[in-house]
Amino acid sequence: MTLTIVLLAGGVCGAGVLLAVRLLMQAPLSGPVALARFDSRLARGRREAGLTADRRHQDESTRMRRLGARVGDTLDDRGVLLPPKLQAQLALVGTSREAFLAQCVVSGLVCFVAPVIALGPITALGILTPTIPLWLMVLGGLLGLLLPAVQVAGKADDRRRGFRHVLSSFLDLVAMNLAGGRGVPEALQTASSISDGWAMVRIRDSLQAARLQGSTPWEALGALGDELDIDELRDLAAALALVAEDGAKVRDSLTARADSLRRKELADAEGRAAARSQSMLVAQLLLCVGFLLFLIFPAIARVLGI
Repeated sequence: MTLTIVLLAGGVCGAGVLLAVRLLMQAPLSGPVALARFDSRLARGRREAGLTADRRHQDESTRMRRLGARVGDTLDDRGVLLPPKLQAQLALVGTSREAFLAQCVVSGLVCFVAPVIALGPITALGILTPTIPLWLMVLGGLLGLLLPAVQVAGKADDRRRGFRHVLSSFLDLVAMNLAGGRGVPEALQTASSISDGWAMVRIRDSLQAARLQGSTPWEALGALGDELDIDELRDLAAALALVAEDGAKVRDSLTARADSLRRKELADAEGRAAARSQSMLVAQLLLCVGFLLFLIFPAIARVLGI
């Protein structure tokens, strides 16, 4: 434990010396570079001030979002961007980039310190060497950084599955409105106002934004599909762009796509049920093996003289 504290103190002192040397060895800035840095700091301040005015993520902590904003600015200065797949998952879950980065930092720090708290008493008693908690700290910190991404990926899969389910119902409603004599934009807007679920709200907001911006509804659906990484929305936007002028073709296309989505969802549900059934069989097999070992252990112990 003492060696671990010494190593941590040495690492902190070394980081301080390195930072001091870097600050002292900085070259003087030119006018354009200083102006660009000033604009960057001004935009950063506006972004941090706008975090409290952003009402899309009201359930998130303001302090966490400010911490995430600072981490995000540091990554942006170094040209480090989140993977597009992760950005789509965050948009699907409804978590801001700032909150996600703050969660990564906090989770990494907690998992970095957890081994010291858990193994500190054992190390102090001399049962473990002081280097083992240090390696566990590094490993725990890495796992802590990845833990929020794994959680977001799991939630995004569930939400994407729910979005596909809502989308099939949405297509049926649009086809019914088209059969009633409405045009494609009116049918899309009317069908999206039938529910206040999160998926339907995202579709409705995209359609309303497209109407205010003067773009077509299928362009808005395609942009939403790109943002959430949902292939069915992109395919729907492409199909509507091709047959938007013919109401009968639109109805037939939407009905066929709704049926296809339902069949795909049914196949996915059957696949998940089969996987769970296999898991139950494995669990039952393990129980049987354990029960057999429990039954034959006295006889084996008597033969071996244990």
